[in-house]
Amino acid sequence: MSEPFFSVILVSWNSGKYLPRCLDSLEKQTFRDFEVVIVDNGSTDGSLDGIIEKYPRLKFRIRELGSNYGFSTANNMGVQIARGPWAALLNTDAFPAPDWLEVLTQAITRFGNQCAYASRQVQADLPNLLDGEGDVYHVSGLGWRGHYNYPVYEASEPFRVFSACGATALFPRADFLAVGGFDEDYFAYHEDVDLGFRLRLRGLDCMLIPQAVVHHIGSASSGKASDFAVYHGHRNLVWTFFKDMPALLFWLYLPLHLAMNLVFILYFTAQGRGRVILRAKWHALRGLPSMLRKRKQAQGPGKVGSIHAAMERNWLAPLLTSRERKKYLKAKGVS
Repeated sequence: MSEPFFSVILVSWNSGKYLPRCLDSLEKQTFRDFEVVIVDNGSTDGSLDGIIEKYPRLKFRIRELGSNYGFSTANNMGVQIARGPWAALLNTDAFPAPDWLEVLTQAITRFGNQCAYASRQVQADLPNLLDGEGDVYHVSGLGWRGHYNYPVYEASEPFRVFSACGATALFPRADFLAVGGFDEDYFAYHEDVDLGFRLRLRGLDCMLIPQAVVHHIGSASSGKASDFAVYHGHRNLVWTFFKDMPALLFWLYLPLHLAMNLVFILYFTAQGRGRVILRAKWHALRGLPSMLRKRKQAQGPGKVGSIHAAMERNWLAPLLTSRERKKYLKAKGVS
Protein backbone atom coordinates (compact mmCIF):
# COMPACT_ATOMS: atom_id res chain seq x y z
CA MET A 1 0.00 0.00 0.00
CA SER A 2 1.45 3.36 -1.04
CA GLU A 3 1.89 6.16 1.47
CA PRO A 4 -0.79 8.87 1.49
CA PHE A 5 0.29 12.47 0.93
CA PHE A 6 -1.51 13.72 4.06
CA SER A 7 -2.19 12.05 7.39
CA VAL A 8 -5.06 13.90 9.05
CA ILE A 9 -4.71 13.46 12.83
CA LEU A 10 -7.85 13.63 14.97
CA VAL A 11 -7.66 13.44 18.78
CA SER A 12 -11.01 12.37 20.15
CA TRP A 13 -12.39 12.50 23.68
CA ASN A 14 -16.15 11.98 23.97
CA SER A 15 -16.47 13.81 20.67
CA GLY A 16 -19.74 12.24 19.54
CA LYS A 17 -21.40 15.66 19.26
CA TYR A 18 -18.91 16.94 16.66
CA LEU A 19 -16.98 14.02 15.20
CA PRO A 20 -19.62 13.06 12.57
CA ARG A 21 -19.63 16.59 11.14
CA CYS A 22 -15.82 16.61 11.09
CA LEU A 23 -15.70 13.28 9.25
CA ASP A 24 -18.44 14.39 6.85
CA SER A 25 -16.20 17.34 5.95
CA LEU A 26 -13.23 15.07 5.38
CA GLU A 27 -15.29 12.70 3.26
CA LYS A 28 -16.14 15.64 0.95
CA GLN A 29 -12.50 16.65 0.35
CA THR A 30 -11.70 17.21 -3.32
CA PHE A 31 -8.11 16.04 -2.73
CA ARG A 32 -8.32 12.33 -1.94
CA ASP A 33 -4.76 11.20 -1.18
CA PHE A 34 -5.01 11.18 2.61
CA GLU A 35 -5.63 8.92 5.58
CA VAL A 36 -7.49 9.69 8.81
CA VAL A 37 -5.65 8.80 12.01
CA ILE A 38 -7.90 8.86 15.08
CA VAL A 39 -6.34 8.69 18.54
CA ASP A 40 -9.05 8.26 21.17
CA ASN A 41 -8.40 9.48 24.72
CA GLY A 42 -10.59 6.94 26.49
CA SER A 43 -14.00 8.06 25.21
CA THR A 44 -17.06 6.59 26.92
CA ASP A 45 -19.74 7.96 24.59
CA GLY A 46 -19.44 5.30 21.87
CA SER A 47 -18.41 7.92 19.33
CA LEU A 48 -16.16 5.45 17.46
CA ASP A 49 -18.73 2.67 17.19
CA GLY A 50 -19.18 1.58 13.57
CA ILE A 51 -17.18 4.50 12.29
CA ILE A 52 -15.38 2.55 9.55
CA GLU A 53 -18.68 1.30 8.13
CA LYS A 54 -20.27 4.77 8.28
CA TYR A 55 -17.48 6.37 6.24
CA PRO A 56 -16.39 3.84 3.59
CA ARG A 57 -14.60 6.49 1.49
CA LEU A 58 -12.17 7.33 4.30
CA LYS A 59 -9.01 5.36 5.07
CA PHE A 60 -8.79 5.01 8.85
CA ARG A 61 -6.05 4.19 11.33
CA ILE A 62 -7.44 4.13 14.87
CA ARG A 63 -5.60 3.98 18.18
CA GLU A 64 -7.70 3.68 21.35
CA LEU A 65 -5.73 4.67 24.47
CA GLY A 66 -8.20 3.66 27.18
CA SER A 67 -7.76 6.84 29.23
CA ASN A 68 -7.23 10.57 28.68
CA TYR A 69 -3.56 11.23 27.94
CA GLY A 70 -4.20 14.81 26.83
CA PHE A 71 -4.02 16.69 23.56
CA SER A 72 -0.23 16.75 23.32
CA THR A 73 0.48 13.07 23.95
CA ALA A 74 -2.38 11.86 21.77
CA ASN A 75 -1.32 14.00 18.83
CA ASN A 76 2.25 12.78 19.18
CA MET A 77 1.03 9.19 19.04
CA GLY A 78 -1.04 10.01 15.98
CA VAL A 79 1.90 11.51 14.12
CA GLN A 80 4.11 8.57 15.10
CA ILE A 81 1.76 6.00 13.57
CA ALA A 82 0.90 8.16 10.55
CA ARG A 83 2.30 7.14 7.16
CA GLY A 84 2.14 10.38 5.17
CA PRO A 85 4.99 12.91 4.85
CA TRP A 86 2.60 15.68 5.92
CA ALA A 87 0.79 15.60 9.27
CA ALA A 88 -2.43 17.66 9.23
CA LEU A 89 -3.67 18.15 12.80
CA LEU A 90 -7.40 18.77 13.03
CA ASN A 91 -9.66 19.12 16.06
CA THR A 92 -12.82 17.06 16.05
CA ASP A 93 -14.83 20.29 16.42
CA ALA A 94 -13.21 21.73 13.28
CA PHE A 95 -14.89 21.33 9.90
CA PRO A 96 -12.75 22.00 6.82
CA ALA A 97 -14.11 23.31 3.54
CA PRO A 98 -14.17 20.72 0.70
CA ASP A 99 -11.04 22.19 -0.94
CA TRP A 100 -9.04 22.47 2.31
CA LEU A 101 -6.45 19.80 1.49
CA GLU A 102 -6.35 20.80 -2.17
CA VAL A 103 -5.49 24.39 -1.24
CA LEU A 104 -2.81 23.21 1.19
CA THR A 105 -1.32 21.03 -1.56
CA GLN A 106 -1.02 24.13 -3.75
CA ALA A 107 0.61 26.02 -0.87
CA ILE A 108 3.23 23.28 -0.43
CA THR A 109 4.01 23.46 -4.14
CA ARG A 110 4.48 27.22 -3.83
CA PHE A 111 6.36 27.54 -0.52
CA GLY A 112 8.04 24.15 -0.12
CA ASN A 113 8.59 21.72 2.73
CA GLN A 114 10.75 23.94 4.95
CA CYS A 115 7.59 25.43 6.33
CA ALA A 116 4.59 24.72 8.53
CA TYR A 117 1.15 25.87 7.42
CA ALA A 118 -1.78 27.44 9.27
CA SER A 119 -5.37 27.54 8.03
CA ARG A 120 -7.91 30.32 8.35
CA GLN A 121 -10.33 29.47 11.17
CA VAL A 122 -13.87 30.82 11.02
CA GLN A 123 -16.23 30.63 13.99
CA ALA A 124 -18.69 27.85 13.24
CA ASP A 125 -21.51 29.56 15.17
CA LEU A 126 -20.72 33.10 13.96
CA PRO A 127 -19.46 32.65 10.39
CA ASN A 128 -18.99 36.38 9.90
CA LEU A 129 -16.19 36.34 12.50
CA LEU A 130 -12.75 34.78 12.44
CA ASP A 131 -11.75 32.20 15.02
CA GLY A 132 -8.11 32.92 14.27
CA GLU A 133 -5.39 33.13 11.66
CA GLY A 134 -2.34 31.42 13.09
CA ASP A 135 -0.76 32.15 16.48
CA VAL A 136 0.74 35.45 17.61
CA TYR A 137 3.65 35.29 20.04
CA HIS A 138 4.28 38.44 22.04
CA VAL A 139 7.75 39.26 23.36
CA SER A 140 6.33 39.12 26.90
CA GLY A 141 5.61 35.40 26.45
CA LEU A 142 1.88 35.82 25.92
CA GLY A 143 0.36 34.05 22.93
CA TRP A 144 -3.01 34.36 21.21
CA ARG A 145 -4.80 33.50 17.98
CA GLY A 146 -4.26 36.15 15.34
CA HIS A 147 -7.35 38.18 14.34
CA TYR A 148 -9.58 36.26 16.76
CA ASN A 149 -13.12 37.73 16.72
CA TYR A 150 -12.29 40.04 13.82
CA PRO A 151 -14.58 40.23 10.78
CA VAL A 152 -14.06 37.74 7.98
CA TYR A 153 -12.39 39.62 5.13
CA GLU A 154 -11.84 38.69 1.52
CA ALA A 155 -9.11 36.06 1.19
CA SER A 156 -5.76 37.58 0.27
CA GLU A 157 -2.19 36.44 -0.25
CA PRO A 158 -0.63 34.02 2.26
CA PHE A 159 1.36 35.70 5.02
CA ARG A 160 3.80 34.68 7.74
CA VAL A 161 2.60 33.94 11.27
CA PHE A 162 4.58 32.87 14.30
CA SER A 163 3.03 29.41 14.51
CA ALA A 164 0.02 27.35 13.48
CA CYS A 165 -2.91 26.88 15.87
CA GLY A 166 -3.05 23.24 16.91
CA ALA A 167 -6.75 23.03 16.04
CA THR A 168 -5.81 22.95 12.35
CA ALA A 169 -2.10 22.83 11.60
CA LEU A 170 0.03 21.25 8.89
CA PHE A 171 3.59 20.10 9.57
CA PRO A 172 6.26 18.19 7.68
CA ARG A 173 6.03 14.95 9.65
CA ALA A 174 9.81 14.43 9.76
CA ASP A 175 10.40 17.86 11.33
CA PHE A 176 7.56 17.40 13.80
CA LEU A 177 9.18 14.18 15.00
CA ALA A 178 12.72 15.60 14.89
CA VAL A 179 11.89 18.29 17.48
CA GLY A 180 10.00 15.80 19.64
CA GLY A 181 6.48 16.87 18.70
CA PHE A 182 4.34 18.52 21.33
CA ASP A 183 5.80 18.78 24.82
CA GLU A 184 3.78 16.16 26.69
CA ASP A 185 4.29 17.91 30.02
CA TYR A 186 1.96 20.64 28.71
CA PHE A 187 -1.06 18.30 28.47
CA ALA A 188 -3.00 21.04 26.64
CA TYR A 189 -2.86 24.79 25.82
CA HIS A 190 0.09 26.78 24.44
CA GLU A 191 1.63 23.53 23.20
CA ASP A 192 1.17 24.70 19.60
CA VAL A 193 3.08 27.95 20.23
CA ASP A 194 5.87 26.00 21.94
CA LEU A 195 6.08 23.57 19.00
CA GLY A 196 6.06 26.42 16.50
CA PHE A 197 8.84 28.14 18.46
CA ARG A 198 10.99 25.00 18.42
CA LEU A 199 10.40 24.53 14.69
CA ARG A 200 11.53 28.13 14.15
CA LEU A 201 14.64 27.40 16.21
CA ARG A 202 15.18 24.54 13.75
CA GLY A 203 14.87 26.98 10.82
CA LEU A 204 11.28 26.37 9.66
CA ASP A 205 8.94 29.21 8.74
CA CYS A 206 5.13 29.21 9.10
CA MET A 207 2.64 30.52 6.52
CA LEU A 208 -1.04 31.32 6.97
CA ILE A 209 -3.07 30.24 3.93
CA PRO A 210 -6.30 32.32 3.92
CA GLN A 211 -7.96 30.18 1.26
CA ALA A 212 -7.60 27.05 3.43
CA VAL A 213 -10.77 27.54 5.46
CA VAL A 214 -11.86 25.56 8.51
CA HIS A 215 -14.97 26.30 10.59
CA HIS A 216 -14.19 25.78 14.26
CA ILE A 217 -16.32 25.54 17.39
CA GLY A 218 -13.41 26.14 19.79
CA SER A 219 -12.86 24.90 23.37
CA ALA A 220 -15.58 22.30 22.93
CA SER A 221 -13.98 19.95 25.46
CA SER A 222 -12.63 22.26 28.15
CA GLY A 223 -14.70 25.43 27.81
CA LYS A 224 -13.49 28.92 27.01
CA ALA A 225 -11.78 30.68 29.96
CA SER A 226 -12.47 27.68 32.22
CA ASP A 227 -10.23 27.04 35.21
CA PHE A 228 -8.72 24.20 33.20
CA ALA A 229 -7.82 26.60 30.38
CA VAL A 230 -6.50 29.30 32.73
CA TYR A 231 -4.36 26.86 34.69
CA HIS A 232 -2.75 25.11 31.73
CA GLY A 233 -2.44 28.21 29.56
CA HIS A 234 -0.76 30.34 32.22
CA ARG A 235 1.50 27.57 33.48
CA ASN A 236 2.60 26.63 29.99
CA LEU A 237 3.34 30.13 28.72
CA VAL A 238 5.97 30.47 31.47
CA TRP A 239 7.55 27.20 30.42
CA THR A 240 7.62 28.24 26.77
CA PHE A 241 9.39 31.52 27.54
CA PHE A 242 12.08 29.88 29.68
CA LYS A 243 12.57 26.91 27.36
CA ASP A 244 12.50 28.52 23.92
CA MET A 245 13.41 32.20 24.06
CA PRO A 246 16.97 32.68 22.69
CA ALA A 247 19.38 33.93 25.35
CA LEU A 248 19.74 37.49 24.04
CA LEU A 249 15.98 37.95 23.81
CA PHE A 250 15.40 36.13 27.09
CA TRP A 251 17.35 38.66 29.13
CA LEU A 252 15.99 41.58 27.11
CA TYR A 253 12.35 40.67 27.72
CA LEU A 254 12.51 38.90 31.10
CA PRO A 255 11.36 42.04 33.01
CA LEU A 256 8.36 42.34 30.68
CA HIS A 257 7.58 38.64 31.10
CA LEU A 258 7.62 38.97 34.90
CA ALA A 259 5.44 42.09 34.74
CA MET A 260 2.92 40.34 32.47
CA ASN A 261 2.65 37.43 34.90
CA LEU A 262 2.06 39.82 37.80
CA VAL A 263 -0.68 41.63 35.88
CA PHE A 264 -2.53 38.37 35.23
CA ILE A 265 -2.17 37.27 38.85
CA LEU A 266 -3.78 40.54 39.95
CA TYR A 267 -6.43 40.33 37.22
CA PHE A 268 -7.62 36.82 38.03
CA THR A 269 -7.40 37.44 41.77
CA ALA A 270 -9.69 40.45 41.35
CA GLN A 271 -12.13 38.12 39.55
CA GLY A 272 -12.15 35.74 42.50
CA ARG A 273 -9.97 33.21 40.67
CA GLY A 274 -6.75 33.80 42.54
CA ARG A 275 -6.42 30.19 43.57
CA VAL A 276 -6.24 28.82 40.01
CA ILE A 277 -3.79 31.45 38.71
CA LEU A 278 -1.50 31.13 41.74
CA ARG A 279 -1.52 27.35 41.40
CA ALA A 280 -0.61 27.72 37.70
CA LYS A 281 2.35 29.99 38.45
CA TRP A 282 3.52 27.88 41.40
CA HIS A 283 3.51 24.74 39.27
CA ALA A 284 5.25 26.67 36.49
CA LEU A 285 8.07 27.52 38.89
CA ARG A 286 8.29 23.94 40.13
CA GLY A 287 8.62 22.73 36.54
CA LEU A 288 11.35 25.19 35.55
CA PRO A 289 14.30 22.83 36.23
CA SER A 290 12.84 20.33 33.77
CA MET A 291 12.18 23.07 31.20
CA LEU A 292 15.71 24.41 31.51
CA ARG A 293 17.05 20.92 30.80
CA LYS A 294 14.84 20.80 27.71
CA ARG A 295 16.15 24.23 26.71
CA LYS A 296 19.45 22.68 25.64
CA GLN A 297 17.59 20.50 23.14
CA ALA A 298 15.24 23.25 21.96
CA GLN A 299 17.84 25.84 21.01
CA GLY A 300 18.90 25.27 17.41
CA PRO A 301 20.42 26.92 14.34
CA GLY A 302 17.52 29.32 13.74
CA LYS A 303 18.61 32.93 13.33
CA VAL A 304 17.71 35.12 16.30
CA GLY A 305 16.94 38.08 14.04
CA SER A 306 14.35 36.23 11.98
CA ILE A 307 12.80 34.67 15.10
CA HIS A 308 12.56 38.09 16.73
CA ALA A 309 10.99 39.53 13.58
CA ALA A 310 8.27 36.86 13.71
CA MET A 311 7.22 37.97 17.22
CA GLU A 312 4.78 40.73 18.11
CA ARG A 313 7.06 43.45 19.50
CA ASN A 314 4.54 46.18 20.37
CA TRP A 315 4.51 46.12 24.17
CA LEU A 316 0.88 47.29 24.22
CA ALA A 317 -0.33 44.87 21.55
CA PRO A 318 -2.38 42.61 23.89
CA LEU A 319 -4.36 45.63 25.16
CA LEU A 320 -4.70 47.24 21.73
CA THR A 321 -5.93 44.01 20.20
CA SER A 322 -8.61 43.61 22.86
CA ARG A 323 -9.73 47.23 22.56
CA GLU A 324 -9.97 47.15 18.76
CA ARG A 325 -11.94 43.89 18.85
CA LYS A 326 -14.43 45.23 21.40
CA LYS A 327 -14.87 48.43 19.39
CA TYR A 328 -15.68 46.48 16.23
CA LEU A 329 -18.09 44.09 17.98
CA LYS A 330 -19.92 46.98 19.69
CA ALA A 331 -20.35 48.77 16.36
CA LYS A 332 -21.84 45.60 14.85
CA GLY A 333 -24.10 44.94 17.83
CA VAL A 334 -22.43 41.61 18.60
CA SER A 335 -21.93 40.87 22.30
